Amino acid sequence: MMGLSFWHILLLGVVVLLLFGGGRFSNMMGDVAKGIKEFKKGMTDEDAPASPPPTRIEGRAASDAPIASESRESEPR
Repeated sequence: MMGLSFWHILLLGVVVLLLFGGGRFSNMMGDVAKGIKEFKKGMTDEDAPASPPPTRIEGRAASDAPIASESRESEPR
């Protein structure tokens, strides 16, 4: 059976470092960490209660807003 031993993983790590270089690999891991932090932050922000709906429309109370059918009837044809 083929299994991954410590030596296989070590050899794979050395090959990855040779291909990507130490600095580039470090930068990629930093970007992954930033992505995880942003994801966690986004998940906690989602739980925050939504703001209440606005009570005024264009300087008038929402109950004083004209109904669409009323504004159409007053227009000249």
